[in-house]
Amino acid sequence: MPAHPAPMKPASWTYAERFVAEDEVLAAARARAEEVGVVPIGPGAGAALRFLASILDARAVVEIGTGTGVSGLWLLRGMRSDGVLTTVDIEAEHQRLAKETFADAGITGNRARTIAGAGLDVLPRLTDGHYDLVFCDGDKREYAAYLKEALRLLRPGGIVAFDNALWHDRVADPAQRDEETVAIRDLGREVLDHESLVPVLLPVGDGLLVAKKEWAPEG
Repeated sequence: MPAHPAPMKPASWTYAERFVAEDEVLAAARARAEEVGVVPIGPGAGAALRFLASILDARAVVEIGTGTGVSGLWLLRGMRSDGVLTTVDIEAEHQRLAKETFADAGITGNRARTIAGAGLDVLPRLTDGHYDLVFCDGDKREYAAYLKEALRLLRPGGIVAFDNALWHDRVADPAQRDEETVAIRDLGREVLDHESLVPVLLPVGDGLLVAKKEWAPEG
């Protein structure tokens, strides 16, 4: 049996996390996030989202958790030039700041549809099978419910992604039993066991759990 690779050293993780550099617009969005107490997605996970949106040639994306527009801008930069991001957040003020971020980046208003409200109130109103990618960064305790909605919203071949899949090193520690950690841990098992999903857990940022919705078999 081949030996397992040595654990990644912190310097290598930092190098990978910063491999795709963020520009001044994203830096300003992060500053806004700090001012209002929002923790945005890390640069490595942001770059992963852009990559996923790009390889999907994404035309329609849903985001749960707008924040100040950091993850939304990464997504928009990977999407088609005519693609539309639908982003949901319970805080209208955060969405106002996100619109500033998108405007600073030259994103036209018709490409980012902001909806103020709770994710589980808004998602059921969206169109079945219409979306290429669903990104979840809302209430961790609702992740399983987001997955259920995402499976309905995604087209075959689409992708669902969950931020904070490692939850500050708590998910991997079985001694950690708080409600959010348990919810994320349970989500991971559900994604692994789901027969129509192809999963991967990326150790970028605070962990990005990604799964592709398989095409239905013919016949």
